[in-house]
Amino acid sequence: MKKKSKKMIINLIHKKKKKIYSFYEAIKILKKNKPANFIESIDANFNLNINSKKSEQNIRGSTILPYGTGKKIKIGVFTTGKNIIIAQSSGADFVGMEDLADIIKKKKMIFDVIIASPESMETVRKLGPILGPKGIMPNPKLGTVTTDIQRAIADYRNGKINYKNDKNGIIHSSFGKINFSDKQLYKNFIELYQSIKKSKPAQLKGIFFKKISLSTTMGPGIIIDHLSL
Repeated sequence: MKKKSKKMIINLIHKKKKKIYSFYEAIKILKKNKPANFIESIDANFNLNINSKKSEQNIRGSTILPYGTGKKIKIGVFTTGKNIIIAQSSGADFVGMEDLADIIKKKKMIFDVIIASPESMETVRKLGPILGPKGIMPNPKLGTVTTDIQRAIADYRNGKINYKNDKNGIIHSSFGKINFSDKQLYKNFIELYQSIKKSKPAQLKGIFFKKISLSTTMGPGIIIDHLSL
């Protein structure tokens, strides 16, 4: 008989119990039973009562986590003129136009965020098939198409994250690392939760959050009592 991994055992226990935990109880369990030997991210999965086939019900937004994500991100910036110096001095990992596009096409460097000034969008749009599926296509609504390059870079360095629902109406988002304090994780989570809550479509009636679960990168999902948040 194949030996069950620690992750499988923990998952089976919680599935069997079908228990709903408070936020702090869930975090305690995740920290105690972490199956990986590296510093995992802690993720939240928001199962929303939306119809993702209707464009007006899809959720997309961004927020700045008070304590950041704990991840070191790579930022690429498409811009011209004086903004090149501004982007470089603000901490962008690579600044350019066609040369940056070539790096992205050839996968010479993997970026977590792409920021673009308006005049560069003609070049950026050609990269849609690459950037779109990765969720990093610059978008004015997310502040990644902007004339204020310095502020955009600072926001992402300070913990700004983007989120959107998948085809099943679920938003998956990391909100910290397992070595964060419980208080830091709670404040980050509440910021994310409130941001998504404010995005509820006006025409949507009834409940918005069907279920919320927390998990580590390699661990099982634990359902939390979101009604008490």
